[in-house]
Amino acid sequence: MSEHDIPSRSTQATPAAPPEPGTNPPPPNTPPLMRRMACWLYEGMLLFGVVFIAGYLFGTLSQTRNAMDNRHALQAFLFVVFGIYFTWFWARGQTLAMKTWDIAVVDRAGRSISQPRALLRYLASWLWFLPPLAAVAPYHLNGGETTVIVFGWVAVWALLSRFHPQGQFWHDAIAGTRLVTRARVPKR
Repeated sequence: MSEHDIPSRSTQATPAAPPEPGTNPPPPNTPPLMRRMACWLYEGMLLFGVVFIAGYLFGTLSQTRNAMDNRHALQAFLFVVFGIYFTWFWARGQTLAMKTWDIAVVDRAGRSISQPRALLRYLASWLWFLPPLAAVAPYHLNGGETTVIVFGWVAVWALLSRFHPQGQFWHDAIAGTRLVTRARVPKR
């Protein structure tokens, strides 16, 4: 195999497959829900590295000796680090996980998004987690119960994209962004 045969990623969208009879598919270029959720899970796995490095940096700089010391400051620090991470990559079109799954984020017109729009998307994306966490906070549930409720909400929130006219997640609708499929084309 020569270097010219190696597939690369392009910013061109793939043509949509014909819809099955009796279904109302999302518009062309919208990645299927299962692929978006697989990308979402992969992104979560990659974030372990970001959390590890940021946590180590925070612990070293703050001289934290006990994991429970400065925990709220660490959470705020990670919120900012995640914001920088996602804003940076989304303003450039894709995170590493999105590249792997051939998904990109664009504005409603199909153009790259600005950093302020990427930041708005980041803030709106917390709708995946904040509602269930706020709902369970007064009940002081254990970690397992909280996890089940959060994952239940994530499933509901993901399925709510079926009610969006273009099949997009609702935090994308709030931010004026959308996810699209990117085609792999041979390198010249």
